[in-house]
Amino acid sequence: MYANRLGCLPSYLFAKLDQLKSEKIKQGIDVIDLGIGDPDQPTPEHIIRSLCDAVKDSSTHRYPSYEGMISFRESVAQWYADKFGVILDPENQVLTLIGSKEGIAHVPLAFVDTGDVTLVPDPAYPVYRMGTLMAGGTPHIMPLLAENGFLPDLDLISRDIVRSAKMIFINYPNNPTSAIADKKFFKKVVDFACDNGLIVCHDNAYSEMTYDGYKAPSFLETKGAMEVGIEFHSLSKTYNMTGWRLGFAVGNSDVLAGLGKIKTNIDSGVFRAVQIAGISALKGPQDCITRMRATYQERRDVLIAGLENMGISVKPPKATFYVWSPVPSGFNSMEFSSLLLDKAGVVVTPGIGFGEHGEGYIRFGLTTSIEKIKDAVERMSNLEI
Repeated sequence: MYANRLGCLPSYLFAKLDQLKSEKIKQGIDVIDLGIGDPDQPTPEHIIRSLCDAVKDSSTHRYPSYEGMISFRESVAQWYADKFGVILDPENQVLTLIGSKEGIAHVPLAFVDTGDVTLVPDPAYPVYRMGTLMAGGTPHIMPLLAENGFLPDLDLISRDIVRSAKMIFINYPNNPTSAIADKKFFKKVVDFACDNGLIVCHDNAYSEMTYDGYKAPSFLETKGAMEVGIEFHSLSKTYNMTGWRLGFAVGNSDVLAGLGKIKTNIDSGVFRAVQIAGISALKGPQDCITRMRATYQERRDVLIAGLENMGISVKPPKATFYVWSPVPSGFNSMEFSSLLLDKAGVVVTPGIGFGEHGEGYIRFGLTTSIEKIKDAVERMSNLEI
């Protein structure tokens, strides 16, 4: 009944987590969810007000433009100039997306043919691999290892693989490892892409979730980056707008044109009222981001202190709202995740769900209240491990 391509796709990790969580709740268990990274804080009020006003304007009810409102794209360009010093032409270097996940999943369709290779990190957000498979391509795994700071070692990729490759996916600050990358690494990626004719797709969704004075760079700050790649961003995490589905891709105009051509044949753009609210987010007061950082940093510190008390040593991440923790000796990631759920009612994400090189780790999300995190720490501390 199903198309053959579905046979290549495993069950989506987070959907499976939702199912397990629901089963425990039905059993009457008080579950604390530290699994999926969905912000628990409300969207800032000025953004909500902007949406409410826009919805009342009947002109927003019609089909939007495929590439996104020019006023929204201009706001993105100004945001990039202010944040990163990156100058973008809103006409052809900014493309509006229905959340960055949609754009990431669709970009291989524009450039990858059957038999082509994409270079995909592991562990990683599953959509890089899934998008490749849906396009008929073959993902080549780039291991992210602790000894390399969870950065891919480009020198280890064989020449045969590189010759067949069309694009490379990178993501820093990184999900799930919380690793960060410096400008030296981005320059190496740009040079690698230039030398081998690759398109770079950088997922920068967590650039604003930073702590301890760290500021995450944009890949596009790197000399030559605009010639080889694009960067994805989303309002989901930065402004607590996950359910709104609004994001954008910026960078190389030819790459964006290819992605845009796919989109014009698949979707009909983002609801204009949501884009207007997005303008309010990007151009409005940014103190909401400062408060968000402080909230997540406090939660991070409480969780890490609790893990240390359990004998699990974790270096505090400088970015993202995740803590990438090794599992205790004697467990694999699925076994330890199951133990936490069954015995403590705490949902975490097993590292194996992000790829084979995620084995030996679990991912904690910081998107629940500090009271619940303290409760989760107490429950886990009472376990015999």
